[in-house]
Amino acid sequence: MRKIKTSNEINHHRRAFLGTAAMAMAATQLGMIETAEAQAGKDVPPIKAGTNTSFAPLKQIDAGLLNIGYAEAGPTSGTPVFLLHGWPYDIYAYVDVTPVLAAAGYRVIVPYLRGYGSTRFLASDTPRNGQQSVVAVDIAALMDALKIDKAILAGFDWGARTANIIAALWPERCKAQVSVSGYLIGSQEANKAPLPPAAELQWWYQYYFATERGRAGYDKYRHDFAKLIWQLASPKWHFDDATFDRSAAAFDNPDHVAVAIHNYRWRLGLADGEAKYDDLEKRLATFPVIKVPTITMEGDANGAPHPPPSAYAKKFAGKYAHRTIKGGIGHNLPQEAPRAFAQAVIDVDRFAV
Repeated sequence: MRKIKTSNEINHHRRAFLGTAAMAMAATQLGMIETAEAQAGKDVPPIKAGTNTSFAPLKQIDAGLLNIGYAEAGPTSGTPVFLLHGWPYDIYAYVDVTPVLAAAGYRVIVPYLRGYGSTRFLASDTPRNGQQSVVAVDIAALMDALKIDKAILAGFDWGARTANIIAALWPERCKAQVSVSGYLIGSQEANKAPLPPAAELQWWYQYYFATERGRAGYDKYRHDFAKLIWQLASPKWHFDDATFDRSAAAFDNPDHVAVAIHNYRWRLGLADGEAKYDDLEKRLATFPVIKVPTITMEGDANGAPHPPPSAYAKKFAGKYAHRTIKGGIGHNLPQEAPRAFAQAVIDVDRFAV
């Protein structure tokens, strides 16, 4: 089984799209943009968001620096699919997607990222690091622990970035990917570039997190804070309290605040990463082209900062399509539009044939 190595052994809401935007790609990519009419084909039956409210009992496994909690469904012989959540969300973003993919014959694995849910650090002295490359290393280690050489990776927010990183750095581990909001790999250097005031305003929480008042405020009000982010990022998604509370429980993880705050401070260069990941970050800072088959997705009502599809289309050099999902769909696309997301996973698998 191939192990992912860090730089020491061999000699990761600014979200990373800022670096992509700085590259000023203007491709229209005619013929690659699919509208809502193409978002759900015959393979996925109609499903109403919120139909499912639970997973089978969660599993735990030691993987790399973590003991990772994860949901699993579907036949063990099926093509593996990792569904990766972001901040401030959790595995319940995929509670409707998972049974659909399992019924289609996929082995579906939905892990809690570091700092969420039942995932725990194995050692008390491990830095509670949230830089972009380390989250990808975590998922590669989980694949190793589960004895999975290669999988479809699908995600949004931190999860999409993690899928992008694995697809870019270790394409042999990624059969295909579904990435909400496109290409999200970034760099500290690119994030130094100022944005117009209206764009900077969208990152208000990033500046809040840069202060100790912000860290303390997020710790004290983490549930209220997350609910506000949900409302702003998905302004047309009328989720109920039960839906939010199922996910909010994941933020009670003892490492959640430390990992989240480090992630956003690291992006701005206000916190150091770990030296053993420096080589990975240097590679990511070149904004490598992704060659594995990819479908990117965007909701038509995403209230979170996100780049237009034309800004990242040329970063995908393999078979590629973009889908804009209509109907008031916000940032948490898999939970708001589970049928469209599941269909994208099935379709990108066909790309890889």
